[in-house]
Amino acid sequence: MSKDVKFRPKKILFTIGSPNQASQMHQIASLLPEYDCYFSQLYSKHPVVKWFMRRGYLDTTILAGEFKRKGDAYLQRHCLRNDYAREIYKNEYDLVVLCTDLLVTNELRKVKTIWVQEGMTDPVTPLAKWTHRLGLPGWTAMNTAYNGCGNVCDIYCAASPGYKSQFSEWGTDASRIFVTGIPNYDHAATFLNNDFPHRGYVMVATSDIRECFGKDDRPGFIRHCAEIAAGRPLLFKLHPNEKRDRAIAEIQAYAPASAMIFTEGRTEHMIANCDELITQYSTVVYTGIALGKKVHSYFDVDKLKQLAPIQNGGSSAAIIADLCRQYIEFKGSRAAFLEKAIIQQNTISSHERLREKDRYHYSN
Repeated sequence: MSKDVKFRPKKILFTIGSPNQASQMHQIASLLPEYDCYFSQLYSKHPVVKWFMRRGYLDTTILAGEFKRKGDAYLQRHCLRNDYAREIYKNEYDLVVLCTDLLVTNELRKVKTIWVQEGMTDPVTPLAKWTHRLGLPGWTAMNTAYNGCGNVCDIYCAASPGYKSQFSEWGTDASRIFVTGIPNYDHAATFLNNDFPHRGYVMVATSDIRECFGKDDRPGFIRHCAEIAAGRPLLFKLHPNEKRDRAIAEIQAYAPASAMIFTEGRTEHMIANCDELITQYSTVVYTGIALGKKVHSYFDVDKLKQLAPIQNGGSSAAIIADLCRQYIEFKGSRAAFLEKAIIQQNTISSHERLREKDRYHYSN
C-alpha cells in the first residue's frame, strides 16, 4: 500500500430521539474511540413524512419539535458531530446504530445495522393489533408497541430475556436478538447516592399520552394518586414531552395543595428517595422495580417484573460497544456473524454456569 494512502477510520452513525436515547447512544459511542462517530436525530426522507414535518404535525414525536431541539442541543453541548439525515457531512457509513426499527430509511438498510432498545414499549392497542394482522409497518400502530419487532436490523440489543421473547413473538428472528441490558437502566443501585433534598414521599411519573395522540383521564389519574398516597406527601415529575402549563394546572386543581411538581431534575434520584412509585406508561418504573420499590403502572406489574432490564453493574454500554466492534470488523455475512456470536455466547454461558456450580460446591 502506498505511504500516501492514509488510514481511514470506519464511520458509525448513531440515531437519537429522546434525551434518554441520546444519552444511551453517547455512552456507547464513547467506548468506540477508534471509529469516527456521528449522530443524527431520527429522520425520514419519505415525501409524505417530510410534508407532515414541515407543517408541524409531527412536533410531538421524536422526529421533530421539542425532541429534535433537545437532541440537537445535547449533541452541541457534548461536542458530538451532528450529521442530521446524512445531509451535513454526507458520509458513507460502515455501521448504523439505531434507536428504533419503526422507521429505517432505504439508504440505512444497505448498511450494517444494530438496534438498541431504549426502554419500555407502548401497549398493544386495538389499532396496533390490526396493523399486525394486516402486515402493515409497525409505525402505523401510532405508538412504539412494535419497536424492536420489525426484523429489519441485523442485530438487536434487548434489555432482558423477557423483552427478547416479546420481540421474537411479534416478528424479529430470535437469533438476531442479544440480551445485553441497556444503558441508564442497568445499574439502578447507583441512584441511591444522590443529593435530591426530599425523601419519604409517594412519587408520580406522568406520561405524554395525550401528546402522542392517546386518551388520558388526567384528573381521574391524579385523584387516584392522591388515594394511594393516603395523606403522605406527593411528588409529581412531568414527562419532558408534556405540555407543562396544562399538566401543572391539572395537578394544582386535583391534587392536594402540598403536592410538589418538578419539570426538570434527575428522575432516577427522585425514585431512589421515594417510598412508593406511581407511573402510567413510563420506563422509569423499571428503576423502581430494580430498587425494590412498590410500584404502580397501567401495565401489569407482574409482567413488568419479567421484562425488567437486567442489572449488570452498568456494563451494558460496553457490551453493546463490543458487539458493534465485532460486527463492523466482521468480513462475512450477517448469518455467519450471528452463528459465530451465538456459539460464543453459548460458550460463555456454559462457563458461567460451571463457575456458579463451583462456587456452590466450595461454599457447601
